[in-house]
Amino acid sequence: MNNPSIVLYGAKNAKLEDKTVPELAEPHDVLVRINYVGVCGSDVHFWHHGGIGKMVNSSTGIVMGHEASGTIHSIGPSVKSFKPGDRVAIEPGVPCRLCKACKAGTYNLCREMRFAAAPGPPDTQGTLSKYFRSSEDFVYKIPDEMGLDEAVLVEPLAVAVHAVKLGAVKPGETVVVMGSGTIGLLCAAAARQFGAHRVVLVDILEKKLEFAAQYLNFETYCSPTHISAEENAEKLLEKLGLAEDGTDTFGGRVDTVIEASGAASSIETGIHILRPGGKYVQTGLGKPKIEFPIVAMGQKELMVRGCFRYGSGDYELAVSLINKGLIDVKPLISSVTPFEKAPEAWEKTARGEGIKNLIQGVQD
Repeated sequence: MNNPSIVLYGAKNAKLEDKTVPELAEPHDVLVRINYVGVCGSDVHFWHHGGIGKMVNSSTGIVMGHEASGTIHSIGPSVKSFKPGDRVAIEPGVPCRLCKACKAGTYNLCREMRFAAAPGPPDTQGTLSKYFRSSEDFVYKIPDEMGLDEAVLVEPLAVAVHAVKLGAVKPGETVVVMGSGTIGLLCAAAARQFGAHRVVLVDILEKKLEFAAQYLNFETYCSPTHISAEENAEKLLEKLGLAEDGTDTFGGRVDTVIEASGAASSIETGIHILRPGGKYVQTGLGKPKIEFPIVAMGQKELMVRGCFRYGSGDYELAVSLINKGLIDVKPLISSVTPFEKAPEAWEKTARGEGIKNLIQGVQD
């Protein structure tokens, strides 16, 4: 095979196929030989349901994967910053660079974004193949000290950096992160680098919190699942010594909440624990519609932000944080699955096994 690829045709229907090696269509294109691909929750959803919102075309299929690292195989005639053999982390989305969103520096909101493994029209093929074409300005050279397996974690760390920026986390703040999966852990780690003096991780699974406490040495809180969000918020604040005098409407002394689970109860609790004028960032994905404590949000004048992927400078900062040893992503890597057995890695993640499961690139 010239370009072995894992192609998804629908729920639980993936095949190993030979795809055409992508051509360098533009002068600034680069062709990357993929070494590792990470498994994301969205991959699991595609595997189980055939898509998110937009479904995979069952007749043409789509190459999976968007968290990836590799080595430069070949470069276009105008590429100056890379040479064959360079080791890189890949930012999986390339915007148009011409629209108002791009010119404003919010290229993640570009309506013409071509994001790896995203159904179209037109479909954008993913990174779970031997070769992946990208653009010079959306791959990032990694230092010799950084493993290519670690470089896969640049993508979720860039999400975390983006979330913390949106939350305007400042030195001295108290930050609560709801959810201790990969994104939640990295949001907590990034919040500390932005100056938060107290960071608390919240989850419903004690086992995950045990890992979080060991990994980051942060405080944790295990949320009961049998009580209301209001009661849970009250218990959380009391346990952590963050309760504020006054009514429940005005919550506690939490400056910023980063919600990284998508669970409705977690979202409600996050709103209730914030101080007046606090900041809330929705990073996790859950049900399309939920009940929301809008009165509490309004009375406390909260700043509520959505979070979508990553934007200007986020990837560079993520690479730097790993390179300088400020955030250690190595402990998050739980397993590496051979390329041809990619669905096994998706199922492993679906079962909640490990933190970040990787798929190895094609072996010669």
